[in-house]
Amino acid sequence: MSKSYCSILTIAGSDSGGGAGIQADIKSISANGGYAASVITASTAQNTQGVTDIHPIPVPHIIMQMKAVFDDISFSAIKIGMLHSSEVIKAVKATLKQYKMTNIIFDPVMIATSGDKLLNDDAVESLKDFLPQVMLITPNIPEAELLIGHKIDLDNIQASAKELSDLYQTSVLLKGGHLKLTDTMTDILYDYKTKEITVIHNKTVETINTHGTGCSLSSSIATYIGLGFSLEESCIKGCEYLNMAIEKGKDKILGKGHGPVNHFWKTT
Repeated sequence: MSKSYCSILTIAGSDSGGGAGIQADIKSISANGGYAASVITASTAQNTQGVTDIHPIPVPHIIMQMKAVFDDISFSAIKIGMLHSSEVIKAVKATLKQYKMTNIIFDPVMIATSGDKLLNDDAVESLKDFLPQVMLITPNIPEAELLIGHKIDLDNIQASAKELSDLYQTSVLLKGGHLKLTDTMTDILYDYKTKEITVIHNKTVETINTHGTGCSLSSSIATYIGLGFSLEESCIKGCEYLNMAIEKGKDKILGKGHGPVNHFWKTT
């Protein structure tokens, strides 16, 4: 039996409320059997009701965080969350390339819950240039629509996943949570290497406790990739983990707004 940890690095912002961002990533990685290290790109004043302040971490310090962990720790996979500016995106991209990092899972956070864009046009273009360097992107419907330039619905979701993959030369897990609510949640994986589509179904859970779902899903997928599962297996297992985390946390109460998922449902 190996004595080495399955080390997973998350590069994302901090959520002071603990439901999303770095905090959700660390919980998700830990719950699925990985050792979580982190590089913080921004600090937010945030709770279950929203974000009240954002403090960007200076780019040189972000680079120093990355170099510190890369010079010491071997990582099985890397998860990337919100990169808030073109400068940060370019710095993260260049440092990952310098250290020849692979197995990169990118959750391209670009659209706020309100529907507002979180990145300006320059940052969006820098993000698009980054995508061919990663193994998998995990956009939700609004993010995918911004990347692809047209509306996505249940009729064209599979074709849209393939179109995104071909456009950005990376595998795509297109999350269907924003589509018309049915009894079944449908996510679409398009594997860029094999050109195969996998349709992932899970039971829809009605709850307001969905804060941090995207962070938690992408982190769990990165962990399963790091543990040696295939891309398809990792996405299926990650979606199943998140679905149960939502189910087991649907009636929990934390704060006055949208609560988190129950990351440690396997042990609580």
